[in-house]
Amino acid sequence: MKALVWHGLGDIRLDEVADPQIEQPTDAVINLTASAICGTDLHFIRGTFSGMKPGTILGHEGVGVIEALGDEVRNFEKGDRVVVCSTLSCGVCPPCRAGHTAQCDNANPNGPDAGTCFFGGPQATGPVNGLQAEKARIPYASNTLVKIPDGVSDDQAILISDIFPTAWFGAELAEITKGDIVVVFGCGPVGQFAVASALLMGAARVIAVDMHEDRLAMARRQGAFTINFEQEDPVETIKKLTGGTGADCAIDAVGVDSQHAHHGPASEEAQQNAEKFAEEVKQVAPQTNVQDGNWVPGDAPTQALEWAIAALKKAGRLSIIGVYPPTAEAFPIGKAMNKNLTMKMGNCNHHTVIPHLLELTRAGVIDPVMVLTKVEPMSDVLNAYKAFDKREPGWIKTELEPHA
Repeated sequence: MKALVWHGLGDIRLDEVADPQIEQPTDAVINLTASAICGTDLHFIRGTFSGMKPGTILGHEGVGVIEALGDEVRNFEKGDRVVVCSTLSCGVCPPCRAGHTAQCDNANPNGPDAGTCFFGGPQATGPVNGLQAEKARIPYASNTLVKIPDGVSDDQAILISDIFPTAWFGAELAEITKGDIVVVFGCGPVGQFAVASALLMGAARVIAVDMHEDRLAMARRQGAFTINFEQEDPVETIKKLTGGTGADCAIDAVGVDSQHAHHGPASEEAQQNAEKFAEEVKQVAPQTNVQDGNWVPGDAPTQALEWAIAALKKAGRLSIIGVYPPTAEAFPIGKAMNKNLTMKMGNCNHHTVIPHLLELTRAGVIDPVMVLTKVEPMSDVLNAYKAFDKREPGWIKTELEPHA
């Protein structure tokens, strides 16, 4: 079968690989009908998340049809349409039973202390072959798969495999209540769903911060107030939009590939912090393989966090769902402590969140397809990755057709 395979930094290839097989009685094999490209995938190619094993199939978002089942998978049948939870979970260990499925004790082959196991990731997360392929083996299938209800399309379901639940999880971490003013840093796919989640949870005002006009326009269509940090100082503008007090809560949907302002009033502070940002980049991405403007790490890993802390009111709440690798050790903890901020962060507990979002979609409360901007054949996946990596206009969220 065809699959997108990681060979090294800046080196991904559409290869012919062996079809997956049942290896454990808790496995399933699915025939993928949709996959997608996520910003997290870019970290592994840019070098801002190390430890990838050559030969690993990329991708952690998938929708498909069950083709084979292990003997211990008793809640599905062959032919069922399913969405794949991006993080694997067994469903029976103490963390899983408490709803913390991203911290499953059994799913990660590196042991219970290793933390989150997800598809298509580095050695520390498994590794488990990913979902940018024609077929995939699903370990712990009973809990890692969720049946898709009638009335939910593949295009809708693929967006509920990772980015919508991650955003919803981030909004839950922010403890959004009616009347809150929420700031979302980053208007990529997760940021767009963070805007939607905050509004569904009753936020009175959502402010979205980014530098790309097509992404800001999508956020405005949802009703967000938008700030282009290349044109104005985001912290000063947030203070104006909150009556001078700052936001009640902020969601960091950017992560380690954050960028600083290169123009406008916010660029002066960025120039003053240039040496600090350069050291941060060296820490999280000691090796890169930049090619014709592709696979370039973000130039200010802590910028979104610093803006978020500065823009929050005293005793505000910070939710971090942007990806940071274990090598990221710089954090403005003193500024956060001095404001009595509450901070929550982590990887989404997909199995806990996904069923609710499928039901919201089935009931017509929200249509996740509003964020989908491209549908591309797997045969053109390399070009799709390059366009998404450069954040070219219109390339906000890309679905892949595995058999096209």
